[in-house]
Amino acid sequence: MSLLPAQTSPATTARPAAPGGAGLAAAGLGMTGLSVLLIGMLHVLPPTDRISPMTRTISEYALGSNGWLFDLAVLALAAGSAAVLLGLARAGVVRARGVGSWLLALWAVSLVVLVIFEKHNWQVGPSVGGSIHRVASLVAFLSLPIGALVVAGVGAREARWRAPSALTRGAALVALACFSPLVYAIALSVTTGVSWWRVFPLGAMERVLGLSEVLVVLALGWWALREARSDG
Repeated sequence: MSLLPAQTSPATTARPAAPGGAGLAAAGLGMTGLSVLLIGMLHVLPPTDRISPMTRTISEYALGSNGWLFDLAVLALAAGSAAVLLGLARAGVVRARGVGSWLLALWAVSLVVLVIFEKHNWQVGPSVGGSIHRVASLVAFLSLPIGALVVAGVGAREARWRAPSALTRGAALVALACFSPLVYAIALSVTTGVSWWRVFPLGAMERVLGLSEVLVVLALGWWALREARSDG
């Protein structure tokens, strides 16, 4: 059963663009770029430069003296993603109450939750906040590419949106492919007893996955900017 609303014809998906969409999309792209820059700085600035990018997750940057940079980076990505979503809505690409919109909004909200509930050291015992952080990470990593696929699926019905929808779909599929090793690691841990975080270099895998998610946001932002400018 399709989650997408029935369409009487491909032309019914297009809606008039509202003003301000280009500015929102540009702001979203800018904040997303700022987020990548800040995370990159954490890899080279002391003392977080001593954190191994191969074995330690990105969230560990929040626990040191440079934690404010990590929080700022994640919040910038959340704000940028929200601006891109609003840009898509103003450009007429998505509906405010559509499935794709809700999933993209869930991605942005999950990023904020990651900042509120920091990474937990599970060696010292269980933690409610740590569990929330872990669940929010899972929700974020899945809601963005799935939401992007829904938006791309609707956009593919419009001739003028076929190029951006194809780019968005490709980026979303890459993100899901980058997530698949985690699913394999968890499944392997159930059958073999090997801890899932030891199957692959967890830090490297998460960084590749995070980069792929950023590419999805950039693809959506380019779509919103392109559509807003074409209608301007």
